[in-house]
Amino acid sequence: MEITAALVSELVTAQFPEWAGLPVRPVPAQGWDNRTFRLGDDLSVRLPSGEAYVPGVAKEERVLRALAGRMPVAIPEQLASGAPGSGYPYPWSIRRWLPGETLTDARDVDRRALAADLGAALHTIRGLPTDAGPAAGAHSHFRGCHPSAYSDQVDIALERLGARVDATLCREIWLTATTSAWPSAPVWFHGDVASGNLLVEDRRLSAVIDFGTCGIGDPACDLVIAWTFFEGGERQEFRGAAGLDDATWQRARGWALWKALATMAGLSSPDPQRLHDRVLTEVLADPIV
Repeated sequence: MEITAALVSELVTAQFPEWAGLPVRPVPAQGWDNRTFRLGDDLSVRLPSGEAYVPGVAKEERVLRALAGRMPVAIPEQLASGAPGSGYPYPWSIRRWLPGETLTDARDVDRRALAADLGAALHTIRGLPTDAGPAAGAHSHFRGCHPSAYSDQVDIALERLGARVDATLCREIWLTATTSAWPSAPVWFHGDVASGNLLVEDRRLSAVIDFGTCGIGDPACDLVIAWTFFEGGERQEFRGAAGLDDATWQRARGWALWKALATMAGLSSPDPQRLHDRVLTEVLADPIV
């Protein structure tokens, strides 16, 4: 669906006249699940890009209230909930704007410090009360569930990719990843810990955004950034701060393997930068256990 600044301005004017007239402009780096626009200097508007992402709107509003003030870094603050209108068929939200650059765009980052900060943030969220957390499932695209939820996709991807990948090693890693399970009570997971959902200020992690895929369950899915962004000693820094046992890290490696294979095989959202080849190389080479 095409979501334009003009559409956002119409929605805001019709439903929140107190903010009518504020300039609307798209943020430079857009996500896949949602579109984000600046509203004046202090606000942002967030709109699901398709029906599949609508369940995350109400869930995220509830979750952000539950987590407010409990994280070591900033998280979004929702100020208003919008309804369908002006030809846009989904609920949407207005939030306070969080300063900083996404990790994807930031050029000057203390990567080891960021690895430690992110690991600490994930350690913190795992320890928070889970009363407001929905159990992992379809709403989280099965993040927080057992990685075997995607075993069929791994098999299909390996068949499609053929000699492009080391299928034997991939199957060994996948088998190891799927032969353990989270042994404790479900805990909070973010569900999409990616460089586009992390904000950086003064070279350090300043905020974690986009909780639309979060829930309670197995936190292994939140560790995938170890392979998709961090390198060498940064991974060890991240692991030390995040904690968790070898089996959880092996499941995390499985999550990273599935995503790389699914993207390469055309079973997942496209990767314009073609980073999946590098990610697969990192996953095959470094188990971090």
